[in-house]
Amino acid sequence: MIKVITIDREYGSGAPAIAGKLASQRNWSLWDQNLTCEIAKTANCDRSAVEGREEKRDSLYYRLLKSYMLGGFEGTLNTSKLEVMDSDTLKQFTQRVVRRVAKEGNCVIVGRGSAYFLQDMPNVFHAFLYATKEEKIRRLHREGKSWSEAAQLVQTIDRERSAFIKHYYGKCWPDRYLFNLMVNTSGGEDAAVEIINRAVAVHETHQLAGAILTEDAEKQLQ
Repeated sequence: MIKVITIDREYGSGAPAIAGKLASQRNWSLWDQNLTCEIAKTANCDRSAVEGREEKRDSLYYRLLKSYMLGGFEGTLNTSKLEVMDSDTLKQFTQRVVRRVAKEGNCVIVGRGSAYFLQDMPNVFHAFLYATKEEKIRRLHREGKSWSEAAQLVQTIDRERSAFIKHYYGKCWPDRYLFNLMVNTSGGEDAAVEIINRAVAVHETHQLAGAILTEDAEKQLQ
């Protein structure tokens, strides 16, 4: 049985609302914004330090500075002065927290690269949400952003997420082979939730059938 659903998404595809409705219908825990708080708590830092770096690579300037301080001048400089919550450190804390909540089960996890590092965990269903560029911009505009701001965010945030996944997991974003389902959310939030629920049910049916066949085969070998 599926115990965890991960939701990766293009920015502006409506993932927060869809994940919220999905978790509510299943009476599961939703790990989205509260995941940021939990990571900050685990890392013993301010939430803003986590928010500013989630699903992003550090800037080129910071990467060069870090390499400089930890490389040529290693042992002569006080490297503890280098900012602790960089993207490398955040990735480690994120994986620790996400694996913990996934192990508890009955939850919907939004983003944070979870679909890429939970592939080894059983009973997890991975969904990716996308929409046309025009629909994403319209959705963001309805949420209060200007047309120009919405268009810029759609382009830049997805580019940052793609670079993050490529850098840390060596995969294209999105890697369609890692997802059980990819949903175009242009049909609305409720339709997307229904599609995900149906796909999970079908997936569970196939899992059960496979388990029965495996059990029968093992009995024949005894």
